Amino acid sequence: MADTIAGNKVADIPQDAAQSARAKSHEPWWYLGPAFVASVAYMDPGNFATNIEGGARFGYELLWVLLWSNAMAILVQYLAAKLGIATGRTLPENCRAEYSRGMNVFLWIAAEIAAMATDLAEFLGAALGFYLLLGISLLPAAILTGICVMVILAIEQFGFQWLERVIMSFVGIIGIAYAFEMFVSKPAWAPIVRNTFIPEIHSSSIYLAVSMLGATVMPHVIYLHSSLVLPRRTASDRNEHRHRKMELFDVLLAMNGAWLINSAMVVMAAAVFFGNGIHVSSIEAAHSTLIPLLGKFAGIAFAAALLCSGLSSSTVGTMAGQVIMQGFMNFKISVFLRRLVTMIPAIIVIAVGLDPLKTLVLSQAVLSFCLPFAMIPLLLLTRRADLMGTHVNRRTTNYLAGLATTIILAMNVWLLYAIVAGKS
Repeated sequence: MADTIAGNKVADIPQDAAQSARAKSHEPWWYLGPAFVASVAYMDPGNFATNIEGGARFGYELLWVLLWSNAMAILVQYLAAKLGIATGRTLPENCRAEYSRGMNVFLWIAAEIAAMATDLAEFLGAALGFYLLLGISLLPAAILTGICVMVILAIEQFGFQWLERVIMSFVGIIGIAYAFEMFVSKPAWAPIVRNTFIPEIHSSSIYLAVSMLGATVMPHVIYLHSSLVLPRRTASDRNEHRHRKMELFDVLLAMNGAWLINSAMVVMAAAVFFGNGIHVSSIEAAHSTLIPLLGKFAGIAFAAALLCSGLSSSTVGTMAGQVIMQGFMNFKISVFLRRLVTMIPAIIVIAVGLDPLKTLVLSQAVLSFCLPFAMIPLLLLTRRADLMGTHVNRRTTNYLAGLATTIILAMNVWLLYAIVAGKS
């Protein structure tokens, strides 16, 4: 069973998978999963670092960044999923089919830089989670992290939905942990509402604002989401719209959940650290400060959420790396070998003794600079009627996606100015 788009053959859909999808196409729960896997990247350890530092240094001031970032995340992830549903190919595969070899090499390098920055943040976060929760040193914690991620990746051998369920369980634990943190921190709700909807930014906070944006809208997971929808795709989805509409529901549910969790991180840091005039210089310091202020269980919840975030996002990051390499370069290696290789930078950071919090925040700024190289091809491809068919973007969608890309580029230019002027 195959389809042809603009002269290019679309990936075949196995007959048994197609029949299974058709049999369950009237059950909404069947479509839930891809966006939740993608949403893990929106609450990874990089988010912990930027959100905690943002709340501790600037209180509730940067909450609006998360709201805007979430709106862009919903739009971008929906477009990525729609591209996969309409074409039967991932975003990197579409780029390889439509663009020159040189352009694909450039996009692949940018995507790999984003994937490496992501891997560093996620692996560091999981190791910190083990360190805080079990009290073991960071190097053994890093090795334990690698083993756990390998085990989680192996679960996919039992079926894609088993891996989705494991990831969704991690997301549930993170959500419960931060619901508890919000309850015990007793934040002030009036400034929360005001700063969520009224933008306020200064040259001193632009670096963190861009880092929060980079930590929220993730380039590697844009590539991945276009792949995650394919196991549920049938050839009829080329012209029918049920799958696309159900995936939009999946995206809205998952991304708004991630936004609430990210906002809870900032609110907790603002209420506990900024509200008490406490300077937090590391994630370990944030954890140790929480315990005397909010109690032992708050510290356990913080560490457990960080661990679940690191393990799940590290798994998702490895999956994204596979999609990127195979799509752009038509080259595939074992997912376990890739995970082994991408552990090296994080282990070096730990062994050298670099500050994990500063490393995490820097990695998120790098991600923000890589983001346009994923968003621009996505926008250009999804606006083409010959490629997308009945799923082509509406004019309003094109305007909104163009505006989101422009905002990201403008914030990056502002960040460069702030760094050169010594204001960041």
